[in-house]
Amino acid sequence: MGAISDPYGAHLHHIIPIDFNSIQTLPESHVWHDHSDESSSGVPSADPLSVPVIDLMDPEAPSLMIQACEEWGIFQVIGHGLTKLMDDVESEAEKLFGLPVDQKLKALRSPGGATGYGRPHISPFFDKHMWQEGFTIMGSPVDHAKQLWPQDYQGFCDTMDDYQNQMKALAQKLIHIFFKSLDINFEEFDWLNDSGSSSPSTALQLNSYPPCPDPTRALGMATHTDTSLVTIVQQSKTSGLQVFKDGAGWVLVQPIPGALTVNLGDYLHILSNGVFTSVRHRVVVNQQIQRFSMAYFYSPPRDFTVSPVLSRVLEKVPKYRSLTVKEYVDIKGKHLEKAFSLIQN
Repeated sequence: MGAISDPYGAHLHHIIPIDFNSIQTLPESHVWHDHSDESSSGVPSADPLSVPVIDLMDPEAPSLMIQACEEWGIFQVIGHGLTKLMDDVESEAEKLFGLPVDQKLKALRSPGGATGYGRPHISPFFDKHMWQEGFTIMGSPVDHAKQLWPQDYQGFCDTMDDYQNQMKALAQKLIHIFFKSLDINFEEFDWLNDSGSSSPSTALQLNSYPPCPDPTRALGMATHTDTSLVTIVQQSKTSGLQVFKDGAGWVLVQPIPGALTVNLGDYLHILSNGVFTSVRHRVVVNQQIQRFSMAYFYSPPRDFTVSPVLSRVLEKVPKYRSLTVKEYVDIKGKHLEKAFSLIQN
């Protein structure tokens, strides 16, 4: 694989998660005083909105996806044939996060590093801490897995390798559909076809959101958009992921057995000249149940130039200037949600 950047585009810090098992009351460091205010934004509805669910076996799936890209920036897919593998990867994630704290810290993300165990990569942007612990994988997880299970790491590695391969294939299938609708010739990009010298930037993020003593004042993941082309998220059976939709406020993405959630990232928003939405999302927590999620990020290589003019259906003046992935990562790494405004024409 080529050089891979942190998928969130944030500066990495050596941040150790708290020992959630030892916490009886929510520490002030984890209290978010204003996040519930946004929940009431928009117009209350007797019939709550729900994120579109699309069957990949449906002949109309491509057109339904494009509609969801324009209206939501997120949708769920079924009919992908990966249900057994999804069960396996969640089981491995549960095993990892169930390890004693001292054991997990053996695989702690290093200062300036991108992989291993630690707090969310976007943590440096916020004064408050998130109620989450994570484990980031880029390529083979074998080095960290050996630190966690010196004699019994192979099963974890095999499952994660298989999962990343399958998520990559699904991401590329989806991107082909998105690019076709934008009249972008994906055959021009060797990194999208696993050919040539350049490779996409990819990462797999395992997340654990432990039971929280005061979930109304905590956040599992703060509001952000993804620094990716597309992100594929697997939710456990417990809900927590929310997306912001104009006019409706925060909408819960209800977990559907066997479904995968597809988030559009910043690069698709730029390439589509803002026609496709890079969805703002966050994670809320609950008091009773530990929740897991797995997020696979797929991005262009760092030297790829992201530009609205790549789209042959562009009729209006480009809203955003052209810039490389590396340039955008650097901008978002300093400014997070202000990144789009800083690259507008």
